[in-house]
Amino acid sequence: MQELEFKGKKIRYHIQGAGEPVFLIHGYLESLEIWDGFARELAKDHQVIRMDLPGHGSSEVLGDTHSMDLLAEAARTVLDRANIQQCTMFGHSLGGYVTLAFADLYPTRLKGFSLFHSHPFADSEQVRRKRQNEIELVQQGKAEEIFKVNVPKLFADDNLDSMSPQVEWVGKLARKTPGEGIIANLKGMMQRPDRSGLVRNTNKPFLQIAGRKDKYIDYDTVIPKIELPRNGKLLTLENSGHLGFVEEKQRALQGVKNFIQAGASQ
Repeated sequence: MQELEFKGKKIRYHIQGAGEPVFLIHGYLESLEIWDGFARELAKDHQVIRMDLPGHGSSEVLGDTHSMDLLAEAARTVLDRANIQQCTMFGHSLGGYVTLAFADLYPTRLKGFSLFHSHPFADSEQVRRKRQNEIELVQQGKAEEIFKVNVPKLFADDNLDSMSPQVEWVGKLARKTPGEGIIANLKGMMQRPDRSGLVRNTNKPFLQIAGRKDKYIDYDTVIPKIELPRNGKLLTLENSGHLGFVEEKQRALQGVKNFIQAGASQ
């Protein structure tokens, strides 16, 4: 593990392997460890970069609100420190929103990008209310209620029993997220803009990865609304909820490798 200073605060990151650079950005209530098994396999053929987003894991909170642009700037700083000029970026959930901001702000730093159980739309009013409720729970010292609801919801119902050790492990990662970090990132997500036009119009290779049984992003209502660009593809993980790189690791891994290879050959 390595650290750097960003706006006076500590950011933790990790780089392993050699080859085509791949940046994995984790989601809300996660940390870079969420990618452990997936990154280990990818690193056999690629240089894999991971970081704790500010306010998650061991990266410190930057302020009252973590905008997606601010988080993208932190990711760019990691690439700068590692002297990596271009990468293929995969963003899971919140990490997808960060990836979109990165693609908007620093397009020349990307060979291609992917939304991994994420989408390009702004929050609906219903989702904003849910995030505001979570902010209030943290402020009341009731963050445990968030973890109890959100962690099992990451997995497809069909996988909860067979993957109970993974569910427990993800819960432990989530509980390391500091309250201030939860609030700052929730506020940032609530304020993020719609970037569906960026996806539709990008000339970069683009991969949308979706779980058929995702309880956060309804496959039948949200995924059809995403207009893929000319260089865009959809990978559907039929037996996954919101954590396809855990629930269907090998299928997700092959899809990611194929996407990286196709982008590198362009």
